[in-house]
Amino acid sequence: MIEVIEISRNFGRFQAVSNVSFQVQKSEVLGFLGPNGAGKSTTMKMLTGYLQPSSGDALICGHSVTKQSLKARAKIGYLPESAPSYGEMQVEEFLRFAGKVRGLTGEKLNSQIEKVLEDTSLQTVRKQLIETLSKGYRQRTCLAQSLLHDPLVLLLDEPTDGLDPNQKYEVRKLISQLKEDRTILVSTHILEEVEAICTRAIILSEGKIVGDGTPEELLSKSVYHNAINLKISVKPNQNVQQILLGIPSVERVEIQSSNYQTLSFVVLAKQGQPILEEVKERLDQQNVKIVEMYVEKGRLDEVFRQMTIVEAA
Repeated sequence: MIEVIEISRNFGRFQAVSNVSFQVQKSEVLGFLGPNGAGKSTTMKMLTGYLQPSSGDALICGHSVTKQSLKARAKIGYLPESAPSYGEMQVEEFLRFAGKVRGLTGEKLNSQIEKVLEDTSLQTVRKQLIETLSKGYRQRTCLAQSLLHDPLVLLLDEPTDGLDPNQKYEVRKLISQLKEDRTILVSTHILEEVEAICTRAIILSEGKIVGDGTPEELLSKSVYHNAINLKISVKPNQNVQQILLGIPSVERVEIQSSNYQTLSFVVLAKQGQPILEEVKERLDQQNVKIVEMYVEKGRLDEVFRQMTIVEAA
């Protein structure tokens, strides 16, 4: 549904995006990650036709964004960053205007307005001026306009930025529902978004792709993959850190917190191998009282830093 082919964009001598290629299939939600200035928004703008690539191309449902721009754009629903709209318009009035721009008229326009108002939970504010809405409602209003023409491809730039936890939950729930018969690309700097809604993620740094995989595949690259979070009851003359370091499959042990009753550790595995049973067995042998113990999947923020800082160095 989306095929990006060695796309680049230059601003004078500065290359914001450099020979980026990737594909997104139907029912996929692709997270587009990267630090500020990585080229995320520039890539999104090239996919929508707002910016012309300096080289390369992209296909939206088979239509070239450089040679068949209108056909490509007709397949796209776009939520820009910061959810721009017309504050002096009522919500329903704005949606009617956006629908007409998209070529919708008559009963089709009316039915689509009702559908997106329901899908985005905007019925209660349909007659309210956009400038009087909370940021969450303004975000949903702009998301609603991107859905009016029932597009096959959704490009969402920071869709939950600035929303409170309840609003984030509702938007993420909606995105998960929308993916069933669409292709969705979500540009975000919120790492929790990846595990919450994305089936795959690309990490961009300095205009280049430095990581590409499912959330599980990216988490497996973390040094905390299969690490053990451990809380134990303190006993006199019992050096638990040395006991743990004596296990062959343990790479290192980080002390997280301590008080007169308990100690907390993170036990990191060599090469991310499973170590739960081995750690538990050794602690049982040494009569260490375990208060809490669980296995980490990994830490996406650590993978993100590892990939982007190395590339920037």
